[in-house]
Amino acid sequence: MNFAGKIKSFFAKAPAVSQEFFDELSDLLVEGDLGAQEAYTVVERLQERCTKETISSPEQARDCLAVLLEEMLRGVKTAVSTEAGPAVILLLGVNGVGKTTTAAKLAALYQGCGSKPVLAAADTFRAAAIDQLKIHGERLGLRVVAHQQGGDPAAVVYDAIESAGKNGMVIADTAGRMHTKSALVDELRKIDRVVESKTGSSTAVRYIKYLVLDATTGRNAFAQAEIFCEAVSPEAAIVSKYDSTAKGGVVFSLASGLCLPVAYLCTGEKYGDIQTFNPHNFAREFAGVS
Repeated sequence: MNFAGKIKSFFAKAPAVSQEFFDELSDLLVEGDLGAQEAYTVVERLQERCTKETISSPEQARDCLAVLLEEMLRGVKTAVSTEAGPAVILLLGVNGVGKTTTAAKLAALYQGCGSKPVLAAADTFRAAAIDQLKIHGERLGLRVVAHQQGGDPAAVVYDAIESAGKNGMVIADTAGRMHTKSALVDELRKIDRVVESKTGSSTAVRYIKYLVLDATTGRNAFAQAEIFCEAVSPEAAIVSKYDSTAKGGVVFSLASGLCLPVAYLCTGEKYGDIQTFNPHNFAREFAGVS
C-alpha cells in the first residue's frame, strides 16, 4: 500500500482521537517523508486544536490536519510569478532529478500562455543532456541554443539571451554536478553576471532560479535543498516525479525548515504533466481528504 492509501486507512480505522492516535499519526507522518521535527510539531498543534475545538472523531481530526498542513505551506510566500513574460529561468539540481525534462515541460507550459521560450543547453558536462534538450526543442518547435560538450555554461546562457531578445524568455538547463559548494557558487555567479549584464537594470525581465527536486527520493531531496539554499539561494522549488510512489511530505519540510516554496509539481512524463503548485489541494491530498 502506498502512503496515500496508508493515511486514508489510518483515519478510516482509528476508533477515536486519543494519545495513541496522535502517537501513531506522528510515526505515519515521518514515514511520509515529513521530517521528525515537523511531524511532531504538526501533531502537537493538532492536539491543541482538537482540545480547543473539542474534536473527538478521526474524520474531523483529519480535516483539521489538512488545514494545519496548508497553513504550513502558506507560511512561505513566493514572489515568483508563474505568468509568461520576459524572463531568464535557471533550473538547478543534482543529476537524475529530471531537470532537462522539466525544462521542456516549463517551455510547453509557457508556450501555451503565448510565449516562445528559447531553451539553453547549459548542462555542458553531459552530451546526452544537450542531445535530449535538442530533441525536446524539435518536438515543441522551439529554438535550442547549445555549444559543444565541455563548453562554458555561462556562454550558452549569454547566447540564449541574445537569441531570445529583450522581451523573450530563456529556460536554461544546468549541470547537476556538485563536487563542492564553492564550484557550484562560482559557476552560478558567472551565470548571474551574464544575466545581469544582458538584462541590465530592466525590472521587466525576471531572473528566477528554480531548484528541481525528485519527489521519490524523500528526505534526500531535503538534504539536496539544504546545500543549494545555502550556496545559491533558489527562489522556489519544482518537484518532479510526483506520482503514486512519492510520499510528498518533504514539501512541508522545505517550507518549514528552509522557507523554500514550491512553484510547480511534475506528475508524469508528458509535456502537459506539470501544474502550478496549489497548497490547498496538496495538503488535502497528503492528509487523505478526498
